[in-house]
Amino acid sequence: MAPLDVPATFTRDEHDLARVRERAQATSVAVIVPARDEAATIGPVVSAIAESAFVDELLVVNDHSSDDTATVAAHHGAQVLTLGRPSGKGAAMAAGLAATNSEIVVFLDADVLSPLGDFVARLIEPLLEIPDLQLVKGFYERPLHDRPTGGGRVNELAARPILSLLFPGLGEMRQPLAGETAARRGALEAIDFEVGYGVEIALLIDIARKFGVASLAQVDLGVRRHRNRPLEELRPMAGDVLRAALERFGVELPSNG
Repeated sequence: MAPLDVPATFTRDEHDLARVRERAQATSVAVIVPARDEAATIGPVVSAIAESAFVDELLVVNDHSSDDTATVAAHHGAQVLTLGRPSGKGAAMAAGLAATNSEIVVFLDADVLSPLGDFVARLIEPLLEIPDLQLVKGFYERPLHDRPTGGGRVNELAARPILSLLFPGLGEMRQPLAGETAARRGALEAIDFEVGYGVEIALLIDIARKFGVASLAQVDLGVRRHRNRPLEELRPMAGDVLRAALERFGVELPSNG
């Protein structure tokens, strides 16, 4: 039996900031932050990204927020694209892609509470080093309340099991729903974005199908603290994730409408 293709994994020990700095000089990088009602956290997120020496474009896609997300993001130095109506995370990511031009595109979440530090450098490093890679996901420890682990409940209870069962090799991705993603523009433009929360798992499946599982990689980002949602808010997210995966496996599902 032929060995199973799996995504490459890069540890924190393998990170070489000097090498990233050297290779990034010839490559443009856009960072896109989809956000809806994240005024409480978007400021520090934008400030941390703006401090990175590798970012050529910094865009916050304001998905029809009812709070001051757009104002806070602009105040901290981001360009802001405001969508006219609530569109969903995937639609916001697609709008950000269309509004930027850089060769490498990094998506980051807006609700991160821990310092972003070197997230951008670590995410783009494999793409700068290995020409055949198309997409890189972050993975990390996710505390839940006062416990060191336990976050990422949809990831562990929905995304990883269904990938392991239906999509050989993709079950090795530790955080398939991570919002911390870097990809080549050409790869992102070659697929269609899911509209809602299913976008993250759909990206993995679609790019793996188009370019091969070996075109994916994951990199250790350490610890990620974020705003943990109540359990009742996670059911719609899990539904989007399962629907996106099952549809790509060929299962006919009833319409949401």
